[in-house]
Amino acid sequence: MDLNLLKVFISVADNKSISLASNELKCSQSNVTSRVKQLEKILDIELFYRVPKGVILTNSGELFYPQALEIVHKMENSIKSLKNEKSMNSLKIGSTDCNAAVRISPFLLKLHNDFPNTQLELFTGTTKDIYELILDYKVDIAFISGEPKNKNLKVLKKFEEEIAILEPKKRDVPNVTLTFKEGCVYDEFLRNYYKEKNIYVEKSLSFGNLETILSCIKVGMGKSLLPLSLVKKMGYDKDIKITILPKIDANIPTCLVCRVDNIPEISDYLKEIDFD
Repeated sequence: MDLNLLKVFISVADNKSISLASNELKCSQSNVTSRVKQLEKILDIELFYRVPKGVILTNSGELFYPQALEIVHKMENSIKSLKNEKSMNSLKIGSTDCNAAVRISPFLLKLHNDFPNTQLELFTGTTKDIYELILDYKVDIAFISGEPKNKNLKVLKKFEEEIAILEPKKRDVPNVTLTFKEGCVYDEFLRNYYKEKNIYVEKSLSFGNLETILSCIKVGMGKSLLPLSLVKKMGYDKDIKITILPKIDANIPTCLVCRVDNIPEISDYLKEIDFD
């Protein structure tokens, strides 16, 4: 039997009204009436008497009401326990490469210490890659660059980032951008930033490794844009010229997100987690 039919029956019985039940359930009155009739047909009994001010339970309806409550309660508890079991057994985590380099190790260590029986899986890539994984239910939570614009995603925790243009220390530098893999938010931002400033870019060189980009900047091959936290983590903050952009120009936080229809049971824990 459809659990929703029982929920509609309980709401109508509690409110003694089709219209009030429809408001509570956020559906049309005709939908509520149709579901009540469907349940009555399945059970082959009349559940309500229609009265001037609404509806009241029949004798059969009064007998069925506590049973319906028990069925709904047991089913909801069973579903909740299954979700809890799933969340405790495994947690699939997506992360941008930049975030993975900066904070994924302490994050995983904290999770492992607090949930030792939970199997952790990690998937890394560009923000574009991780977006696809979280939207396709292939990961449970994800670290992405920038606040999500997709209405299916919910932010659990935000990490503010200082975004910087990175250049060689020597003055005579070719206006070449050193970029990461396709789908990197920082590369896209830098292209648009230079375009808005009418800064001509001679060419763009793409690399598949963040440390390679930083080392190439150090030896004078070009410029890039990355979070300052990454530059410091990799130990290049003394070797290259760093120009931090104001927040009004470059507000790109790292966000820990989940799907709104797949919120992990430990979401409250994740909102408060501190591993710095």
